[in-house]
Amino acid sequence: MKYDNIIEGTFIKRINRFIAEVRINGSIETVHVKNTGRCKELFVEGRKVYLQESSNPKRKTRYSLISIYKNNILINIDSQIPNYVVFESLEKEIFKDFKDAVEIKREKKYKNSRFDIYYKKENGQEGFIEVKGVTLEENGLAMFPDAPTERGTKHVYEMIDAVQNGYEGNIFFLIQMNKIQDFTPNEKMDPKFTKALKEAFNSGVNVLVYDSIVTKDSIQINEKVNLLF
Repeated sequence: MKYDNIIEGTFIKRINRFIAEVRINGSIETVHVKNTGRCKELFVEGRKVYLQESSNPKRKTRYSLISIYKNNILINIDSQIPNYVVFESLEKEIFKDFKDAVEIKREKKYKNSRFDIYYKKENGQEGFIEVKGVTLEENGLAMFPDAPTERGTKHVYEMIDAVQNGYEGNIFFLIQMNKIQDFTPNEKMDPKFTKALKEAFNSGVNVLVYDSIVTKDSIQINEKVNLLF
């Protein structure tokens, strides 16, 4: 996934879930934050950030914050991008588990949920993929979520239901940074989500975890990461 119109800035402070202040070329700008999560460990004053300049003159904010440095690691914080990255990778047949998919669609409704990706294989087998973006990291260990997520837990249980009804089920964690060794659900932050993910794993849901190569203007799938329970 490639971004255009990228500009460098220095993070000042977060105003609310959607808005932050960033210094760009010596001026303080109010910018849109493309992630409503807490991200407290990321949004620290003085850190280098990259922003995308909008081509829409009617937008209230001229820039959108898409990535930020934590120490020497550039972390993409765009919460909308993991779906695009995984879907793009499926189309390019990067993942061996899905190479025989003859049909791939985004946003497919199943009962009370709408999963991110639907696919159908050559043998007629249908399946779903739910994508979760991961931005929380501590000493090389990535974790999800960084805040309690009732919606995320609901999706996991719906995926279990889908598997029990003959579909293939996949929960895909895309870690939006590189240099990650392991991944684990964040039980301390959300024990209900952790419990649901363990149940899903034991019920035949495929749990995939990959990190990413992140640059100032791109993000792409990198390597598989160890899953720890």
